[in-house]
Amino acid sequence: MEEIKVPRRRLGANGPTVPVFALGSWNTWDRMTGEEAVAIIDRAVETGAAFFDIAYYNMGPHEEHSRTDILFGEAIRASGHRRDDFMVCGKLWLWNYPELQFREQIHTSLERSGLDRFDTVVVGDYFATPDMKRVVSEVNLLIDEGLIGSWGINNWQLAHTEEALALAYAEGLVPPSFAQLKYSVVRRAMAEGEGYGRLFASGALGLQASDCLEGGILSGRGVPNRKIGADVGTIREQIYAAAPELARIAREFDATPVQLALAFCLENPATANVLFGASRLQQLEENLGALVLAERTKGSIREALPHLWLDRHVSPEGVWPGPKAG
Repeated sequence: MEEIKVPRRRLGANGPTVPVFALGSWNTWDRMTGEEAVAIIDRAVETGAAFFDIAYYNMGPHEEHSRTDILFGEAIRASGHRRDDFMVCGKLWLWNYPELQFREQIHTSLERSGLDRFDTVVVGDYFATPDMKRVVSEVNLLIDEGLIGSWGINNWQLAHTEEALALAYAEGLVPPSFAQLKYSVVRRAMAEGEGYGRLFASGALGLQASDCLEGGILSGRGVPNRKIGADVGTIREQIYAAAPELARIAREFDATPVQLALAFCLENPATANVLFGASRLQQLEENLGALVLAERTKGSIREALPHLWLDRHVSPEGVWPGPKAG
């Protein structure tokens, strides 16, 4: 296999230094055999990409009670790697919060995955605005107890992210260090909007790019046979139509559509980490090739893709519905 070392970037001012790639995402670990999972983990450790995203999907729109986190735990133990050889990002859900408190969620997640701690966690999205002071305070209690190392937010409205940052700074607490946002060649409104852009430019937050392949649609493999992320802005049909164009441009760069899409995210200096759901070793190898592409093209990918930005009508502050362009 090609010698590749995945570079590392800081996940925001108060976050850890992490590989620029994270493996996992939604129910990834139950889309492969145990042997395939161990092979992916081994290759991730070998290349320096051993940053894994897991969650217990048990509430809100994700009330699936899947075993993906349990399967990851089984695979990581079977791989024989020491805890210091890899990093893990967990999840805290807000849909049933505060009835289901953060401490209970974390203890359940750690027990299911067989881990002693999460290096960081993402505090998930919400239907109604949570008590932000309580959220910041209770996340910090988990940090004080050594159960998590840092935290970030997932697709929050900009105003609520700014409130969480202000509360943490005022109280001398650990603020969120990163924002996990939908970001890709077709979805750029929030991640590149003025508000979040200001927070990224200041160093207050790092960007974790998620849904960067739109559930596999941008890979050119057609209609996904699994549940994928929400279609904010109602642009999915346009994304299907754009996939062949992405493939055409990728050929011009002597790359695959997946490599072009990942390299696009890496070109943004705000991007600290790109999250994807490789469920085959071959997919991981293809994705690692995006690093070679990004190094070779030196920032020229964005110039070839402006016409594929499809969510310009979505509010960059994360407020939906926004005014739809005519």
